[in-house]
Amino acid sequence: MLVTRMHRWKTVALTTAAVLVGLAAPTLTATPAAATTTAYDSTYYKNAVGKTGTTLKSSLHTIISTNVTKISYSAVWNALMATDQDPNNSSNVILLYSGVSRAKSLNGGDVGDWNREHTWAKSHGDFGEVVGPGTDLHHLRPADVQVNSIRGNLDFDNGGSAVTNGGGSTVDSDSFSPRAADRGDVARMILYMAVRYEGDDGFADLEPNEKVGNGSNPYMGKLSVLKAWNEADPPSAFEENRNNVIYNTYQHNRNPFIDHPEWVEAIW
Repeated sequence: MLVTRMHRWKTVALTTAAVLVGLAAPTLTATPAAATTTAYDSTYYKNAVGKTGTTLKSSLHTIISTNVTKISYSAVWNALMATDQDPNNSSNVILLYSGVSRAKSLNGGDVGDWNREHTWAKSHGDFGEVVGPGTDLHHLRPADVQVNSIRGNLDFDNGGSAVTNGGGSTVDSDSFSPRAADRGDVARMILYMAVRYEGDDGFADLEPNEKVGNGSNPYMGKLSVLKAWNEADPPSAFEENRNNVIYNTYQHNRNPFIDHPEWVEAIW
């Protein structure tokens, strides 16, 4: 099933145009995120629509945690070849952070390969590669081996120096910032994990916070930055297709913040 979306997200208004020579050029002003409508609102999300705050978070947790199919960590390789397939080249995947299109066959651990990036660093909550949070496709993405290593388990924040072959990503001593085109994707993946894993299934209760350097604690920061990224970089067709493939073919659950990015602000 394809999502039918009525985009009113990130509306931009122009100030009154200057009509006299020498007047300042019009400026752009972003309006707050407006509600989106999807084909899943009357079915999959019917118990969440209209709610806010902790009530919305609790409802979404129940929805995305029910009747979920889990896969092994080894099965993630083939799954990512489907979820992240290059729409212009079926032999390739698109890599997170760098945006590079790379051959599916180059999966591994050597320089020039791509591997499985946990956007919610697996050390933050110490879940490793275990079936569940360690294999959840909604936060696993293909990434260049070296770029993935540079990101490591750093929290997310703005700033830093350019990452070599990182497509515009930056890094400093305690944080990593993806290239602009991936910032919203990362925010929505991190916040999905915070709703999906609430400590009621034997795993840690994952939550966003306002810190970097969270180490092995089950937190990822910075929430304020992730919220800003969610607004600045709305869901793309690639991201929406990925959500559908995971839902229809693999886990049979959805990332609600791809379908309803305005729910980020409604909860946090």
